[in-house]
Amino acid sequence: MKFLRILGCVLLAGLLLIAFAWACGALYYDGPGSVFAVVNALAIAAAMLFVKRWRMKLAVFAAWFAVVLGWWLTLKPAVEADWQPDVAQLAWAEVKGDEVTLHNVRNCDYRSETDYTPRWETRTVRISKITGIDMAINYWGSPWIAHPIVSFQFADAPPLCFSIETRKKTGQSYSAIGGLYRQFGLIYVVADERDVVRVRTNYRKGEEVYLYRLTIAPEKARERFREYLASLNQLREQPRWYNAITTNCTTAIRSQHPAAERLPWDWRILLNGKGDEMMYERKAIVSGGLPFAELKKQSLINPAALAAGDSPAFSEKIRAGLPGMNVPAPE
Repeated sequence: MKFLRILGCVLLAGLLLIAFAWACGALYYDGPGSVFAVVNALAIAAAMLFVKRWRMKLAVFAAWFAVVLGWWLTLKPAVEADWQPDVAQLAWAEVKGDEVTLHNVRNCDYRSETDYTPRWETRTVRISKITGIDMAINYWGSPWIAHPIVSFQFADAPPLCFSIETRKKTGQSYSAIGGLYRQFGLIYVVADERDVVRVRTNYRKGEEVYLYRLTIAPEKARERFREYLASLNQLREQPRWYNAITTNCTTAIRSQHPAAERLPWDWRILLNGKGDEMMYERKAIVSGGLPFAELKKQSLINPAALAAGDSPAFSEKIRAGLPGMNVPAPE
C-alpha cells in the first residue's frame, strides 16, 4: 500500500509538472510577452511554496491552470494577415458533379528557395479521371520526422498535389516547440509538382524527397480526393490552428478520413519519418517485390528532379524508372 501511495504521488507530481510546463509555454509563446510568462510562473511557484496544505496547493494550481487553458482556447487563427507570399492565398474548390474547379493552385517560378515569383492558377479536373495516388516523403534532417505530400494522378491532366503546412506570417520561421502552441495557422497548399516537390529537391539545401506509388484503387483514390476538397473548403470558411501533435501534416490526413474507416493507430503516424516503412508493412505502397531498404533507395528522386529542372515533363522525368511507376524515360 505504501508503494502504491508513493507511485501515485510520483505520477501526480509528473502530471503537475507537465501541466505547469505547458501552461508556462502557452503564456510565453501565445501571451503578451516573455516577462508576463516569467512573472506568472514565479507567482504560481511561490504560491505552491507558501501554501501549506497540499489540497489547497492543488486547488490553487488547478484554478491557475484552468484560467490559462480557458484563455488559450479562446485564441482564434487570423483570417487576414501579412502572410508569406507562398501561403498568401487559400485554395478552394467548386464542385459540379464530376467536374472540379480548383482556385489558387500554387505554381511559383523559383530562382532560389527565397527568390521566387508567386503564381496562382485555376485548374479544372474531373474526378472520374483520377487513376491513383502517389506520395512524396520529404526529409530535411532527422530520419524520424518527414513531410508527406499527396499527389493525385489523372488520366488527362497533370498531377495535383496537396501539402498540409503551417501558414506563416512574414518574418515567422517554423519552431517545433512553437508548433505545440497557437503560433501558426493551418493551410492546405494545392500545387503543381514543379512547385511543391521541385522547391524541396532543387532549391532547399539538405532535403531529400522519396516518391512512392500507393496501392489504392482508383475509386478509393477518388474518395480521398473528395475528402481533401471538403477539408480545404471547410478551412476557407473556418480557419484552424496548426499543432505539431494533434493537427499536423500527417494527423490531419488521417482525421479527415471517416473515423470508422481509419487504419489502426501507429506510433509512426507521429514519428512520420517512419511512415513509409509503416505503409510498406501494410502493403499500401507498390514495392515491385523489393525489400523496403532497397525500395527506399530506388525511390529517391532528387537526382532526377535536378536533371529535369523546370521542364514541362518534370512529373514524367522524376518517375522514370521508379518501382511500380512503369513510366518510360522521356526523350
